[in-house]
Amino acid sequence: MVDTPEELGAWLRLVLTPGVGPESAKRLLAAFGEPKAIFEQTETALCQVVSANQAQALCLMPEGCTTLKQDTLAWLEVGTGPGRRVLTLGDVDYPAPLLDIPDPPLMLYAMGQTAHLAKLRAQQALAMVGSRNPTPQGADNARAFASSLAASGLTVVSGLALGVDGAAHEGALQGAAAGQLATIAVVGTGLDRVYPRQHRDLAHRIAQNGLILSEYLLGTPPLAPNFPRRNRLISGLSQATLVVEAALASGSLITAKQALEQGRDVMAIPGSIHATQSKGCHALIKQGAKLVESAQDVLEELRLPTAPMQTALTLDDAPQTARSRAEADNDTEQALLRALGHDPVGLDALQARCGWPTAQLQAQLLELELMGQVGRLPGGLYQRVGSA
Repeated sequence: MVDTPEELGAWLRLVLTPGVGPESAKRLLAAFGEPKAIFEQTETALCQVVSANQAQALCLMPEGCTTLKQDTLAWLEVGTGPGRRVLTLGDVDYPAPLLDIPDPPLMLYAMGQTAHLAKLRAQQALAMVGSRNPTPQGADNARAFASSLAASGLTVVSGLALGVDGAAHEGALQGAAAGQLATIAVVGTGLDRVYPRQHRDLAHRIAQNGLILSEYLLGTPPLAPNFPRRNRLISGLSQATLVVEAALASGSLITAKQALEQGRDVMAIPGSIHATQSKGCHALIKQGAKLVESAQDVLEELRLPTAPMQTALTLDDAPQTARSRAEADNDTEQALLRALGHDPVGLDALQARCGWPTAQLQAQLLELELMGQVGRLPGGLYQRVGSA
């Protein structure tokens, strides 16, 4: 616990000591109690628990520890804005779901609606992860599923990355009721910085209506190894992990693997057989992940009730227009949307389907793209967006 500056300093010293990893630190805590007591031991006593090199390192003050302590205290003492906490193993407010995973963080930094920390339960949270470069349909699915699931009372957990993560956070913020813990972002940097920069505004809104968590010390930059490691916390906080879109080699599949190792469920949304971003989801489904096509599928898999008056979102949902479907079918736009289907398609193939002149087809595609009904993909492909 970090009730005093001295306790905070002792925890930081333990975490910063070279050569002393999480497992060694836990053995020391089991043997001597609080970190302050560890540093009151002789080198001989420490050698009964850890190696001689580790014991020697524990007797020295790590470089930068005093400065980091002062910076952390200053960060905690900011009087305005969302709440800020530093939690340690044994803290009464430490998120209970993380105590069930094999390697919970020794220290956890939290910013946002910190009053919810003590009430976090895995049964009330769902992880949503996916590609940083999703198809327009994938981003739309992430946003819509998250909104519907948040409206049903779930907290959506993700990683604040570009693509599916950001869309999931946005959807949860849109769908959650006032006072509800809408979403949790688990990040791979210190909480004194936002990565990626494009999500600065989103991070601020999450802090107002959710939580941002990190196991990394203040000042930690966005280092590549940190992001796969933080994924275990995304899955660990949640009852299940939903993969929206993922290539075969992606961090999302790492999260799914960690969820299975933690005894959590894994679900996946299927996609086009032609989309690289769907191949990871299809591989998961082949391996036994639950195939979901609607928010209702997710709620049923989690054995949760649908929120009253909440219509279950499906992949085929589309808003109704003011005119009848028969009239809409006669429109040029609707004819092109039907020709597009739901798979990515190239200009030549689309022209063969509808038989339009190239100039007319390109002009109509541009109009639909500006309306947000069609997305342009790499390689000259187009795809219908779910809201179309």
